[in-house]
Amino acid sequence: MSDSQQSIAKPVYKVVALQLAIVISFATLTVFFGGSVRGWSAACGGAIAVAGSLAYALLVVRGSSDAKKAFRAHLRAEMVKIFITAVLFILALVLFQSAAWLWLILGFAVATLAYWFSLLAV
Repeated sequence: MSDSQQSIAKPVYKVVALQLAIVISFATLTVFFGGSVRGWSAACGGAIAVAGSLAYALLVVRGSSDAKKAFRAHLRAEMVKIFITAVLFILALVLFQSAAWLWLILGFAVATLAYWFSLLAV
């Protein structure tokens, strides 16, 4: 990995790590105050958001000095992120039928907000 790619990769992965830490904290608090089903549901929703963010990060860190290539990489990464998010929600719907859906959505929302606030922190 070149120096420019490393300078891009470090903050990108830091954002995903902060997002993961917030998801774990939220899911732990949910287990403690709401029970295991709600906690696992929140963790599942958060994991869906983190998986999408990680996929985005993996595709973007390659970087490019060419603006058109960088734009296309970000666009492609966002499309992959949306696809992964949709597939994981469908899998959760099919495989995790006992989920507390409100908490799954809340876990996803908290993780998504954490992503945006992490961008401000980095």
